[in-house]
Amino acid sequence: MSDDLVLYQPDDQNGHVVTITLNQPDTRNAISELAMVDAVVDAIDRLQADTQARVGILTGAGTAFSSGGNVKKLRAELTDSDLNPCQIEDFYRLGIQRIPLAIHKLDVPLIAAVNGPAIGAGCDLTTMCDIRIAGERAKFAESFVRLGIIPGDGGAYFLPRVVGMSKAAEMTFTGEALNAEEALACGLVSRVVADDELMSAARDLADRIAANPPRSVRMAKRLLRDGQKLPLASFLEMSASYQALAHRTDDHREAMAAVFEKRDGDYKGS
Repeated sequence: MSDDLVLYQPDDQNGHVVTITLNQPDTRNAISELAMVDAVVDAIDRLQADTQARVGILTGAGTAFSSGGNVKKLRAELTDSDLNPCQIEDFYRLGIQRIPLAIHKLDVPLIAAVNGPAIGAGCDLTTMCDIRIAGERAKFAESFVRLGIIPGDGGAYFLPRVVGMSKAAEMTFTGEALNAEEALACGLVSRVVADDELMSAARDLADRIAANPPRSVRMAKRLLRDGQKLPLASFLEMSASYQALAHRTDDHREAMAAVFEKRDGDYKGS
């Protein structure tokens, strides 16, 4: 992974909270170029494999979360190019579409700390995360139609699951931006905080998640994710299987002891 394009920073104490920072402020953290896609995917894969990590925070360097596509390069490489439709399909399938696939299989909870505009694919990137917290200057726009294109990165899959079909359709068909308070009102974000308090608020939430037994949190995330597509009977069977595993973990026994002894639990992930 290129540490120049994306920063992967475990906390100094125990590595339970990892901050992943899109680190190209000169492009407002555009994520459409292959090198940036590779760096984002590598960071997500590293988070998944990090046995110490319990929570991830995704944010952007500078004044923007992500501008989505690099419009100048997209115009040169796609709009004004001689690529045929099959080659353009591969551009997306082998490029930016790898990001939602990587995030969708991530078991570690991921918080988007939206520090500024999240436009196009940047907006969609926030919806791929489990929780979104916005600074006051954050803006969100599903702006693809304004360029005469569609959400080729998977946004039409994720956005309705976050804000509902009606609001997703409004955002997608108009391409208009929402400010932070409007994003809060429609459920796109769960909280709006002052810009200078954003990372501390995200870290406080991450710490509260990380304080719980990590295997249970990961299994709970899988249930929330897979419950959106499984029939009820299959989902209940999956829940019973995960519960059987959870009951036989050391962390479950420690959690029960902590409840009865009126103290905080000390969880090892086992």
